[in-house]
Amino acid sequence: MYSNRLIFKTSLDDEIYYLKDTIFVKFNVRRNGISTSKLNGGFSNNFKSVFNHHLSQENIDYLENHDLCDYLINHCKSLDIDYATTSGLTTLAEMGHVSIVTKSYRKLEVTAITTAGVRTNAVRAGDPAAFYEENGKFGTINTIILINANLGYETLLDAFMSATEAKTVGLNDLKIPSQYSNGYATGTGTDGLCIFSNLESSNVITNAGKHSKLGELIGQCVIESVKKAIKKQVWISPKSQSNALVRLNRYDIDINEFYDSLDCDKFEFIKSLQKEMKKQDNVAITSAVLNLIDEVDCGLIKKEDAFELSKSIIKENCNSFPIEKLLNYWLNYFICFD
Repeated sequence: MYSNRLIFKTSLDDEIYYLKDTIFVKFNVRRNGISTSKLNGGFSNNFKSVFNHHLSQENIDYLENHDLCDYLINHCKSLDIDYATTSGLTTLAEMGHVSIVTKSYRKLEVTAITTAGVRTNAVRAGDPAAFYEENGKFGTINTIILINANLGYETLLDAFMSATEAKTVGLNDLKIPSQYSNGYATGTGTDGLCIFSNLESSNVITNAGKHSKLGELIGQCVIESVKKAIKKQVWISPKSQSNALVRLNRYDIDINEFYDSLDCDKFEFIKSLQKEMKKQDNVAITSAVLNLIDEVDCGLIKKEDAFELSKSIIKENCNSFPIEKLLNYWLNYFICFD
């Protein structure tokens, strides 16, 4: 049982194992918790373990015609895990790319265990839906949080909100785009979250919101673990995002229409663009103009004012021919006057 590698132990001696296609956490104390899993999801006072499981293409094909909860129960049996006292998340992300972050303050300790894939499934809350469910089917960010203090159900919900908002902060810090709109992603369409507290602790916490120290630790752990997991899984980092073309790619536009509109050689233009797109001044100018386009979309700035200010920024500060061409095209496309 648990014959594969032990990769981490918490201060309470909870053991985190890497079991090839699964990250398994065996609790050493009595824990309650809240889980989004199909397996023992919701609240429980009887959690003894939790896991995060990578789905292979074979698994995905199998689940097309089978129940996810039954699949998770069978997976537990294959690992000799008591399925009645565990909960499990599933993802396409590789378990080898897991990120584990621990933060502590005085008697408090929080550990976040995260895997993350955001290339194809990143989405912004309120974006057009991918499906409609009436009677029950269907890259993921999965996070498991372990807290060494004792939290009631209402405080676990408080922690759940803090963790969810922190995930969005991590995505926004990296400027992860939604794949379903021109906005920034707030998560993926299939995110999972489990939070557990220590029922044996005499340190009873009643607030896990953003003003509380516990909320701060949760936020810091989730933000850091999400960023690290994204970098491991899909190689997105602050460095990779510091690129004018990456920033522009957030917008739904047919780039071939832009290239067809050029009054210069397309291949020479692209060659020049590749040299210019990572220069910091070009990234900064691009970011400034795109922010104004976003402000118009949110109704915060009038079209006329944003258009004129953007034109001024480009004219007075942009010394790159390909970046200037791109920004003027984006500006005229997204701030149009009907």
